Amino acid sequence: MAPDDPPGQSPPLARLADVSRDVAAASARSRKTALLADLFAATRPEHVALVIAYLSGRLPQGRPGIGWSLLQDPPPPAPAATLTVADADAAITRIARLGGPGSRTARRQLLHTLMAAATAEEQRFLTRLLLGEVRQGALDAIALEAAARAADAPADAVRRAVMLDGSLPRVATALLAEGPAALDRFRLTVGTPVLPMLAHTARTVTDAVHALGAPCAVEEKLDGIRVQVHRDGDRIRIWTRSLDDITDRLPDVAEAVQRLTGDRFILDGEVIALDRDGRPVPFQEIASRVGSRTDVAAARAALPLSPVFFDVLAADGTETLDLPAADRHTVLARLVPEPLRVRRTVVADPADLPALAAAEEFMAATLRRGHEGVLVKALDAPYAAGRRGRSWLKVKPVHTLDLVVLAAEWGHGRRTGLLSNLHLGARSDDGEGFVMLGKTFKGLTDEMLRAQTERLRALAVDDDGRTVRVRPELVVEIAYDGLQRSTRYPAGITLRFARVLRHRPDKPAHEADTIGHILHTAPATNPDRPAPDR
Repeated sequence: MAPDDPPGQSPPLARLADVSRDVAAASARSRKTALLADLFAATRPEHVALVIAYLSGRLPQGRPGIGWSLLQDPPPPAPAATLTVADADAAITRIARLGGPGSRTARRQLLHTLMAAATAEEQRFLTRLLLGEVRQGALDAIALEAAARAADAPADAVRRAVMLDGSLPRVATALLAEGPAALDRFRLTVGTPVLPMLAHTARTVTDAVHALGAPCAVEEKLDGIRVQVHRDGDRIRIWTRSLDDITDRLPDVAEAVQRLTGDRFILDGEVIALDRDGRPVPFQEIASRVGSRTDVAAARAALPLSPVFFDVLAADGTETLDLPAADRHTVLARLVPEPLRVRRTVVADPADLPALAAAEEFMAATLRRGHEGVLVKALDAPYAAGRRGRSWLKVKPVHTLDLVVLAAEWGHGRRTGLLSNLHLGARSDDGEGFVMLGKTFKGLTDEMLRAQTERLRALAVDDDGRTVRVRPELVVEIAYDGLQRSTRYPAGITLRFARVLRHRPDKPAHEADTIGHILHTAPATNPDRPAPDR
């Protein structure tokens, strides 16, 4: 299908709103792919990047400073669709540039103008987009397949190009403008970051080894900041897993890389920090150090960081992506000395019971050293950049608590009309009340949302239109990764990566966990090093 927009014309926003709605409603992946392929084929190449970004729920401007409070009272919708995608992008750019005194009022006025020009369907789409609630089910993967179909290109070739370039919008723009031949220019290049390989999960080390069914390595899973380090001669660049360039913030890491023997390579690893006892410093402190931009020298002096590497994507200017993991580790060992490589053990035969027992003990020792778990990696697998490959399985202990719901916030977007974000409390040690530990909306299925809304409305004691305070009677089972220090909550701690596993209507509130029990038994608490809130 040839693009049907007038020359230079950005596609109507109404078309994106309709496609977004239809893709979200479609259950079959083939139907989702067809809807997007038709849209891409009808869109001029110069507009494809913005279309993909919007349908993926990402704004090129990042966070424009628009929250629910600015969106909850929209103006009446426009009677007819006149906005283009470019119109919306220009308006959001103007809003994102506002700052300083009076910016909130100016932001509200610009947002009101944009919403007044939008139809009801466009308003719903813009609201979800601005709040980061465009969720349509693995859309990046589906959009990739749709771009391939629209350009009559092999999906595997498009996938590899995106893997090497790190940007689906950029690859799709070239593909739809020039055809499949454009994919040949997307190659792994030292100095250009690629999306990292990610892992699925397994319950135990033994389960992971059996699932892989092949010789594998069991490696420490470090709780640091994932980095990809490129060196080309004396030029060193460091990127995060989201491809943010943080080189200037990590001079200590760059110096460590400068001391390595090779001069043209790409390494995958983590940056961590250790305390005086050689135990890992909590993640939030590392994140605070990496995020420090103003006085890097002082931040470095307060918390030196070290890189620890576990993979190599290129060496001596040659790609190693497609080599088996065992061969890549041989290359890595040649480039990186042992102190800067992640600890590991190898299970040569998945049926070898002593080897499995040794691997389980390796994980136990890793946890005793203060790290968060292990990664089990098939030794015969290539590096699948940008994908959550089945050849990497992470194993972490699951920590759970029974907590009481103290309040809940009304949802918005697709959760409008449902009580979503839960305020979670532990019992106080004297039994006279509850201590709030944080909030979460993660893990809640549509069925759980409906059930808890009904239950919490029955328990409500106050509703200010945003938050419903309730009698502390509903107990929920919460999974979490550990505790971190926080001045926002009365106990001085909050839960890290909390998510709801299930409601516990069978358990009374007086059987929920106490704050004292949590402080004495929860993992990853470091009372000596309070970290800033994130």
